[in-house]
Amino acid sequence: MYHRKWFITGFIKLVASLMGIFCVLGELCEHLCKRGKGHVGFYNKFVKRGFDIVITSFAVIILCPFYLIISIAIVIEDGFPVFYRADRGGYKNKSFKIIKFRSMVKDADKIGGGTTALHDMRITKVGNILRKTKLDELPQLIQVLLGEMSLIGPRPELLKYTEQYEGKYKDIMKVRPGITDFSSVRFINLDEIVGEENADEMYEKYVLKVKNDLRVKYAHMVSFHTDIYILFKTLGAVLKKAFGFFIKKEHR
Repeated sequence: MYHRKWFITGFIKLVASLMGIFCVLGELCEHLCKRGKGHVGFYNKFVKRGFDIVITSFAVIILCPFYLIISIAIVIEDGFPVFYRADRGGYKNKSFKIIKFRSMVKDADKIGGGTTALHDMRITKVGNILRKTKLDELPQLIQVLLGEMSLIGPRPELLKYTEQYEGKYKDIMKVRPGITDFSSVRFINLDEIVGEENADEMYEKYVLKVKNDLRVKYAHMVSFHTDIYILFKTLGAVLKKAFGFFIKKEHR
């Protein structure tokens, strides 16, 4: 028991020390990257990856019990697989498999479109809770550690959309895709925006361009301050939505 307490205390102190170092580096890089676009700046090239590793390592250790509990809940309700994998456009225009806790019935992609509609019949009971609390995104923390994603960065999009990027939109692929960004906060209730019918059509007509513009905005504003801002905005938005779902009975 003593050794476990010593390890936890030591680990927390180590993370705190590393975070202090990255805060200083982050402040420094703000001055070094002012002359160019964010994605070609000092922070994006040399500091951001370290920031991801420190924050995500700590988060994965703290959230380990949730991984087990969620996995068991998914298997009890709908069996295996526990994870959902799908192709997305990635860093430097290389596709990768995004991983989420499975929140829909098996083979959901073959049943409906790529955009989740309001009250989508493919969503399981456990999956509905995971989506409303964003817990379905937790496996992507591992992808951040592996370097496939970043904690903060443009949300990865379907290949059929990323293959159409032209002009300034190509800058989206010059930073690692992230778990959250400006568009994640703006469209945290995406299903309510696209409605119950023709979700793909509504998404392409009213959402896609706005999301892409917000992705470009991030690519051009990559900085320590921007990442901290989005991180706290995301935490606030997720907590507000979870509170509304469980306490106020909203977003159901």
